[in-house]
Amino acid sequence: MIVLVVDGYNIIGDWKELKQLSEHDFEASRTRLIELLADYQAYTGHRVIVVFDAYSVRGIERHYTSRQVEIIFTREKETADDKIEKLVKDLINVKTKVYVATSDYAEQWTIFSRGALRKSARELEIEINAIDRDIKKDMAQQADVKPKAKIPLSDDVLNLFEKWRRGKK
Repeated sequence: MIVLVVDGYNIIGDWKELKQLSEHDFEASRTRLIELLADYQAYTGHRVIVVFDAYSVRGIERHYTSRQVEIIFTREKETADDKIEKLVKDLINVKTKVYVATSDYAEQWTIFSRGALRKSARELEIEINAIDRDIKKDMAQQADVKPKAKIPLSDDVLNLFEKWRRGKK
């Protein structure tokens, strides 16, 4: 199994689209990141966990799932880096490969020492953009494929039926 642990605010601060969105609507930038990670998870089949730093927010740690992406807000006085390091320690084993998406250089070295692999924010963005292009290409190909009719008809008759179906004369 492959698990991708994402440092949410690090990614938001690094990706142009999310950074611009966060400047006027921080909640929208988190939601957009989760949407992108949900597409990534659906396409790759990898488990995705995104961690948001709530260091200065009073309260307990919050876990929930949205679009099959696991979302964690850290507890008070716990950084996202601290939580990610604990997750890596808990997740890593012989059958599980853990990647951590962050551009925080110090965090990358820490997770390396714990046996995880890293993806920089830029690498993850490139991978997600490639997946998005593949999905659009697959959808376009699916739209071009016409279902086979049970009764073979000429193109002229099919075009006439299509006009009738759309209400055109």
